[in-house]
Amino acid sequence: MDFAFDDRTEGLRASLQDFMDTHVHPNEQRFHDEVEALEDRWAWDSVPVLAELREEARRRGLWNLFLPGADGAGLTNLQYAPLAEITGRSMHLAPPALNCAAPDTGNMEVLSMFGSEEQKERWLAPLLSGEIRSAFAMTEPDVASSDATNVSIDIRRDGDEWVINGRKWWITGAMNPNCKVFIVMGKTDPSADRHRQQSMILVPRDTPGVEVLRGMEVFGYDDHEHGGHAELRFTDVRVPVANLVGEEGSGFAIAQARLGPGRIHHCMRSVGVAEMALEAMCRRALSREPFGKPLAEQGVIQDWIAEARVRIEQLRLLTLKAAWLMDTQGNKGAHTEIQAIKIAAPATVQWILDKAIQTHGAGGLSQDFPLAGAYAGIRTLRFADGPDEVHKAALARRELKGYR
Repeated sequence: MDFAFDDRTEGLRASLQDFMDTHVHPNEQRFHDEVEALEDRWAWDSVPVLAELREEARRRGLWNLFLPGADGAGLTNLQYAPLAEITGRSMHLAPPALNCAAPDTGNMEVLSMFGSEEQKERWLAPLLSGEIRSAFAMTEPDVASSDATNVSIDIRRDGDEWVINGRKWWITGAMNPNCKVFIVMGKTDPSADRHRQQSMILVPRDTPGVEVLRGMEVFGYDDHEHGGHAELRFTDVRVPVANLVGEEGSGFAIAQARLGPGRIHHCMRSVGVAEMALEAMCRRALSREPFGKPLAEQGVIQDWIAEARVRIEQLRLLTLKAAWLMDTQGNKGAHTEIQAIKIAAPATVQWILDKAIQTHGAGGLSQDFPLAGAYAGIRTLRFADGPDEVHKAALARRELKGYR
């Protein structure tokens, strides 16, 4: 059993870590200040510092690392996973600097795997070059969207066009004016088999009938530095038949293909968040002396630090195993581990962030440290790509199957 990364991964890790140390971390405050100074605060990707970082990332060969095959860097899931962890230490700035930020990553994967040549030329090419942003419109306010087959937005064919009616919400990135296209998942044939009723349609943002109703908040954060989360309304929206992604009725299957690699990305970035939180906890514990004794010498703090290290190592190894299984056996072969990391990652990192916040006292709740914002983001991960309970139910059914 060999736990070492291959030479290419090690080379990229070294280059990426140097990029983070010399360019990303020193510019985190500048990025925040430039975004806050914008007239349109949702247009986060238009700030000068991000353009500079992207140019440097391209120069170093750190561009589109997430995407396998000829369209991307050609890395496997196992090769990309440790790179995602490194970027997780600067969640708002590092991923977009490398053009590796969700939801664009998943959308590029969809277009790369299932898009027509015309769709790739019109939408994938500018996404790969970082010229535009995109959003994935799946979740709806009127149905239990944890069951993707419930998606009910109406998509009907009328001659050479699709006509779309309905609402979506929690659509990440959609508040950004540079988000030029939505991949909309809706119901094209309610009479078909339960998993063949849905299709995915490309809808340009400027199509008549598309409305961005509002931005959604997460524990009081609007996430404008990530493009926000929007509620959308589609009213008699008409797009060409050629805007169908893949085949009619393949929407559910495409969604599952999209989510597999995305869960590796989310979970490994979360490991990076956990490492950031543990580092902050250790530094804070060594710098504060309540009741005449450093926090670092308090037994409860030492217990938190030790437990955090154990949990991080467990989560990292489990996620790397899932990535390896995806590469060697495909999504189905990695099903158990993918479910497991999606359950384990947010719970593990949320616990570590909570202890880091507690170690920081009231400061941990404030904007002076990244912990509160990270906590809100990680807590949302218990819903993103499916809530904990759905993954636990699926994992339990699979476990019980061998005993029935």
